[in-house]
Amino acid sequence: MKRCFCKFNLIIGFFLAGISCTEITNNSDTAIPLNDIQHPVKEEAGFASPRKVNPNPTTVPLSPGESLKTFRLPEGYRLELVASEPMISEPVAIAWDGNGRMYVAQMETYMQTIDAKGENEARSRIMLLEDTDNDGKMDKSSVFVDRLVTPRMLLCIGNELLVNETNTFDIYAYKDSDGDGKADQKRAVFQKDKKAYGNVEHQRSGLDWNLDNWIYVTTDPVRYRYKNGQLQADSLIYGNNGQWGLTHDNYGRLFFSRAASGIAAAGYQINPVYGQLDFFDSHADPVFAATWPIIKTPDANGGAANLRADSTLVSFTAACGQSVFRGDRLPDNMKGDYLVAEPVGRLIRRAKIIRKDDGTIQLKNVYEQDEFITSTDMNFRPVSTYTGPDGCIYITDMYRGIIQESAWAQPGSFLYDQIVSKGLDRNTRNGRIYRLVHDGFQRGPKPRMLEESTARLITYLDHPNGWWRDNAQKEIIIRNDTSAIPDLQKIALGKKGILSEKPSVLGRIHALWTLEGLNAMNKAIVHKTIEDKNVQIRKTGIWLSEPYLKKDDPEIIDALALIRDDERIEVLGQLVLSLNYSHTDKAKKIIRDILSKNANDKLLTGIAATMEKNEEIRQYGARLVNLKESDRELVLNGATIFQSLCASCHGTEGQGLPTQIAPPLIGKFRLLEYKEGVIKILLHGLKGAIDGKTYPDQMPAMAANSDEWIASVLNYLRYDLSMRSFPKMSEGYINHFVLVQPEQVKKVRAEFADRKDPWTWDEIKKSVKKSGQ
Repeated sequence: MKRCFCKFNLIIGFFLAGISCTEITNNSDTAIPLNDIQHPVKEEAGFASPRKVNPNPTTVPLSPGESLKTFRLPEGYRLELVASEPMISEPVAIAWDGNGRMYVAQMETYMQTIDAKGENEARSRIMLLEDTDNDGKMDKSSVFVDRLVTPRMLLCIGNELLVNETNTFDIYAYKDSDGDGKADQKRAVFQKDKKAYGNVEHQRSGLDWNLDNWIYVTTDPVRYRYKNGQLQADSLIYGNNGQWGLTHDNYGRLFFSRAASGIAAAGYQINPVYGQLDFFDSHADPVFAATWPIIKTPDANGGAANLRADSTLVSFTAACGQSVFRGDRLPDNMKGDYLVAEPVGRLIRRAKIIRKDDGTIQLKNVYEQDEFITSTDMNFRPVSTYTGPDGCIYITDMYRGIIQESAWAQPGSFLYDQIVSKGLDRNTRNGRIYRLVHDGFQRGPKPRMLEESTARLITYLDHPNGWWRDNAQKEIIIRNDTSAIPDLQKIALGKKGILSEKPSVLGRIHALWTLEGLNAMNKAIVHKTIEDKNVQIRKTGIWLSEPYLKKDDPEIIDALALIRDDERIEVLGQLVLSLNYSHTDKAKKIIRDILSKNANDKLLTGIAATMEKNEEIRQYGARLVNLKESDRELVLNGATIFQSLCASCHGTEGQGLPTQIAPPLIGKFRLLEYKEGVIKILLHGLKGAIDGKTYPDQMPAMAANSDEWIASVLNYLRYDLSMRSFPKMSEGYINHFVLVQPEQVKKVRAEFADRKDPWTWDEIKKSVKKSGQ
């Protein structure tokens, strides 16, 4: 058995759901294909001064005005302060409603002390900020929602704000019915009577309403559809992974990041509904992974192993808060670029999203051994980036000393010593929101979508700012205004309709998906789109054909057969993915023909491997059901925990990661069988070399979690990873699987209650030998 962890995700998805390269385009009809870039794209104007590292930065918090002086950006760019303390405190995420009002999620109990005292208390808030005089700076604030447990996800839908808090899967909609800036109505839009696993850093983020009208999140193997005022969950076969941050580009590609793994971008080759296809192009590339701060960064988790000789962060360790710039108020060569924050390095990376000739997507740093935005302010902690309604880029800065959860900053660790010696734990209760602007550009106008007619919203589907296109599409769909359908059909087919001129490719794509969201797609439109001369329109048409393919519609399959020799590999890739929904022999033959004709293509061979994995999942799911219900629940809970926490360092399948941040778990079968040994590791952590190899980070103690939590993780590991270590014995192992019981964890916990230090690998191995196992 291989890739067994992924086999759990479909089952977990059912459990959570409640059921047993941007390709740069202009506004013409043709896309501009990009070839592989050998060297970073040069900015029109470079930096005014060479990169220089500050070796002695102060840890004392600076005023907003002083902090602005510490930033280094390319010439022409500058940051403007939008909001700061005391108006906001500990901001982590923002969202705008259709009228451009800003909601700010604040994690006000996050690491207020080095031991995270009071972190789970309901003392956090969501602030509503407004710019009443239109000078670009927020001047009015109100507490929109109070007494929350570290809110982590926001999404505006009409006049409501959807919110998810830490430690729960529940999502509530809040509404201000009397216009005083405070929510006075609350209703559940999704509920699951279960505590969410993982600490505050390893639970879901996102709530990203993507182009396809599905709402995506990180970590959990589900996505949501907003229907009749409720979120309906749909399971994903592999899950999403990712940590803090989720974004999409103009064509609905989703971009995840994995901070603990040092992976600044992932999951963008195909939509996660089809499975995972991750070539590790960007994060296996040491050139892309390298970071270039302008500040001594001694508070990196892992210490000297993660630092250069000049004490700057050597590579990504906390990548988060990514976005694709889709606005219209910055230079044209900024459009479609990928931004990702690195709060440990006090920097923001800018990368080109490159379409390669083989149809895959790759990221390239725009600046050679340099970064787009850097700061010498030790408290600059960027955690999220966005394209705003005014066409500029927004950055949320927690502006604090500690940016690492306490599990990784235990007494005796390198990071703990750095925090204490530099007084970083004293820098709390601040926060800034910045806007990135450029000389010669003015901010765009404020939106008023919540008050405008549907006909007016239709015109915004062709707006040059992607924020307007996305929100117009969403607003039209939630209004369910079917009077829009005739105009949408015209625009979708490239006709002017109610627009002042012929629609752009992006306008047509949004019109197509708005029709889909209104349940107004028809076969005639699908036929025309898959025959279109624009590659992105053809891809969209194939994507939109899937409801018909699931019903084995012969007309649609015949139409798709006509483009089986399309000149663009990415079109063929979408064709293979979509046709896989059909059960007909003809659809399967088309897939075989495409794969055989392109046997050496990287994208298509990767997709073929993904489909193979999907079939393994289906087979494995049936096998898992053979466990008795109580055992199955423990194993499934453990798989959920592993996905949200452990996989970030050990890999989604326990295979390890290219960054080698932690050891692979496959192959440790005999140790996994020794229950007391693995219980010890989870309770107290593990330090030092493992089988002679040293890793950047030590395994943190997990004793703060319950006995059942620890037993669940170990049962997943022993059930799944052991089978991959010894696949020939897997059938017998499943049939005679013996669980780690919470009572066993409780016994080991009590026996070693006085132990404070992590175990070493040699200690664990000796205890295994002593027991005779």
